[in-house]
Amino acid sequence: MNSKMTVVLVLALLAAGCAQNEQTSNANANVAVSNVNANMTVAQQAQTGPDNTEITVSEENGVRTETRVFRDPNSRVEKVVVTTDRSGRRTARVYSRTGEVKELPENKVAAALEATGDALADAAGFVVDKSKEAAGAVKEGAGTAFEKTAEGAKFVGEKTVEGAKTVGSKAAEGAKTIGEKTAEGAKRAGEKTVEGAKKVGNKVKEAVTP
Repeated sequence: MNSKMTVVLVLALLAAGCAQNEQTSNANANVAVSNVNANMTVAQQAQTGPDNTEITVSEENGVRTETRVFRDPNSRVEKVVVTTDRSGRRTARVYSRTGEVKELPENKVAAALEATGDALADAAGFVVDKSKEAAGAVKEGAGTAFEKTAEGAKFVGEKTVEGAKTVGSKAAEGAKTIGEKTAEGAKRAGEKTVEGAKKVGNKVKEAVTP
């Protein structure tokens, strides 16, 4: 084998080695990209849900997480988190306003993103805060009592005004009657006086006349 053939053979081997290395590098790069994509967390924009809630969806390592946050501060539930693993199995955790966290029964998971806060709280087994209910009842009772008192005061006021008007009318009517009686009495007294004076005058005249 001459020197030219040897050079050609060496170059061919080098070219083959470079091609193989390039293929290996490309394969390794593809695997690396796949691993990065698998480990990436993909988050979707929040969406409005029922019962004044906001739902956010994210995916990480093939696991899908749906978080539903309740905006109403008076809601018994703060949020519910639904998780779907790689096998497709779904679970849900309910978080109360008081800090309790409970697993939602399996038959209730499907409705976790649609049910009301009270329904989720009941399904999770959260106890109703009786103190809040009692405070609400007291507040309602106080409001009713105030309304009744105001209504009663208004009624008494109306009756007082009505009574005052009646008394005033009766007093005016009585005064008018008394005035009329007094005038009539005075008139009669005057007539009697005039009549008496006439009689006295006649008697005096008869006595003087011989």
